[in-house]
Amino acid sequence: MAEAERIIGTPDIPEAAGAEPEHSGAAAEKPGESGAVADQDGQPAKGRRRIAVLFAVAVVAYALDLISKMIVVAKLEHHEPIELVGDWLRLSAIRNAGAAFGFGEAFTIIFTCIAAAVIVVIARLARKLYSLPWAIALGLLLGGALGNLTDRLFRAPGVFEGAVVDFIAPKGFAVFNLADSAIVCGGILIVLLSFRGLDPDGTVHKD
Repeated sequence: MAEAERIIGTPDIPEAAGAEPEHSGAAAEKPGESGAVADQDGQPAKGRRRIAVLFAVAVVAYALDLISKMIVVAKLEHHEPIELVGDWLRLSAIRNAGAAFGFGEAFTIIFTCIAAAVIVVIARLARKLYSLPWAIALGLLLGGALGNLTDRLFRAPGVFEGAVVDFIAPKGFAVFNLADSAIVCGGILIVLLSFRGLDPDGTVHKD
């Protein structure tokens, strides 16, 4: 009777010790299907590359600004302006205690604190940065903010009250420096990215 039940019933499946079900790996994720590749620390690899771009752009912007100011202070300050394109574009060294383009000279300390706050915010955003355009934009902002903050901290008349070195003087426009240019270009790029719906983490929304 037991033989008959074994024949007409559900056949027994031998279970070898330690054997896994036939389809145990069917639900396993195939390589490349999980999206970002993670490194040993669990950080997405593409995020690390975007952070590297941010700091590379910031270093270049900061270095260009710092070197240009050193040359201007050594060679141009207290000298006659240099005309590059007639009187349409000149190099003229001035000290600016205000914000970019000479605004708000009475609030030097406040602008110094704002620049420091911008640097902290960008450093925090960098942890979730997956977008290359955002990395470039934030790098420009970071490099420009660091450039002018260096002047605020280390130039006369004192710490947090230092005057920024400006030297690019277009006709009929305020005198500015390379740090100001980096900040403005980074800000414009951020506005364009926001209008396109691209977020720093690489996602796109249509709101």
